[in-house]
Amino acid sequence: QVQLVESGGGQVQAGGSLRLSCAASGGTFRNFAMGWFRQAPGKEREFVAGINWSGSSRYYADSVKGRFTISRDNAKNTLYLQMNSLKPEDTAVYYCAADPSVDYSGSYPPQYWGQGTQVTVSS
Repeated sequence: QVQLVESGGGQVQAGGSLRLSCAASGGTFRNFAMGWFRQAPGKEREFVAGINWSGSSRYYADSVKGRFTISRDNAKNTLYLQMNSLKPEDTAVYYCAADPSVDYSGSYPPQYWGQGTQVTVSS
């Protein structure tokens, strides 16, 4: 059973930056493709970014392309999401996700979810 624990959320002003981390345990990290999702109040959970097992392939939602960067460190069993130029519409709970596949671009629900971390962007 894979456990995922997010950290790094918080409150920031528009235009600011945050870096989210997701620590994975209970499985061999490099055997999983990883992703980030988010859910804003009153909205459905949506895909933000995905990355393959090695980090050589990355996928982004159009709404975050050019502002967010997903990365992973397989030696540290950790997934990251660098968020720059944040906007109020980025306010949401951000979830780390893991799927036992080589690659993951968010086209189906992942097998494992973290508990989420709140990101609030004020104008």
